[in-house]
Amino acid sequence: MATVHVPPMMQKFTDGERLVEVEGTNVRMVIEALEAKYPGTGKWLREGSQLRPGIAVAIDGETATMGLIQSVGPDSEVHFIPAIGGG
Repeated sequence: MATVHVPPMMQKFTDGERLVEVEGTNVRMVIEALEAKYPGTGKWLREGSQLRPGIAVAIDGETATMGLIQSVGPDSEVHFIPAIGGG
């Protein structure tokens, strides 16, 4: 199973869990598994059929460039990284 590092803003959906494990062979499937296990995470990460603007994904330390179809290995570490705003 892939290990997802849950950003602080999303931990309200995972009852404060920072690391969760879900099945999925691509980013879309990982998000769907997160939504099934932790309702609300899918809407937080996705807008329609794409990643929400301002959300980046890193898999095994590499920035995902293929969006939701980016492959995820069975032992991958997945980070959803929200944009940081400020002035």
